[in-house]
Amino acid sequence: MYIGIAAGTSRMALASIFVVAGVLHFAITDMYVRVMPPYLPWPRELVMASGACQLAGGVGLCVPRLRRAAGWGLVLLLVAVWPANLQMYTDAQASGDDLLRVTLLLVRLPLQLVLIWWVWKAAGLGRR
Repeated sequence: MYIGIAAGTSRMALASIFVVAGVLHFAITDMYVRVMPPYLPWPRELVMASGACQLAGGVGLCVPRLRRAAGWGLVLLLVAVWPANLQMYTDAQASGDDLLRVTLLLVRLPLQLVLIWWVWKAAGLGRR
């Protein structure tokens, strides 16, 4: 029983992270637009779409019938938003931001893999 409780708590924490992040995409849209890679078209629309996907994925993780679909969607989303994370790092480095910020943004890049793993486990994507 402990494993089920731990998995449920982990899943709820992850879902909460995605829901909050999704809400933030709508609350502070301009901040997210600024970190969009310049080669992507429609940055505001992409920010809104990614926010909506984060909200839907976070809620979907909480609904057993939707959990696997939400997991796949979130994995794809995490891969899709990685260029924005890279853009944040390169912009900070180019603008001469303080070393701590640049280092944190660099460390954040491989943490995307940790989030993908967490979604994978929480959504039960490795199980049939």
